[in-house]
Amino acid sequence: QVQLVESGGGLVQAGGSLRLSCAASGSTFSINAMGWYRQAPGKELELVATITTIGSTNYADRVKGRFIIPRDNAKKTVYLQMNSLKPEDTAVYYCKAILGVTNYWGKGTLVTVSS
Repeated sequence: QVQLVESGGGLVQAGGSLRLSCAASGSTFSINAMGWYRQAPGKELELVATITTIGSTNYADRVKGRFIIPRDNAKKTVYLQMNSLKPEDTAVYYCKAILGVTNYWGKGTLVTVSS
């Protein structure tokens, strides 16, 4: 079992930056990969970025070049560094951990980007 807690969401102006954190606890040694997803108002859940245990990353086209998914293994924390934010980035951001065939989700943190 893994528990995930997101933090760092808030209100930011377009062009600004924000850093989200996802702290993991429990059976963290079993995690194969972690990622960030988001759900904008009236939209479906979409992948933002992922990182594997060996550091391989993947980014959605809409955030590539603007977002980075660094990690701190000692702190059992994955981050989402968001730069050059746009109003269309407004969404609830969710952290996900993959353990084999099982997915674990955080409760989400709201990011609002004003124009």
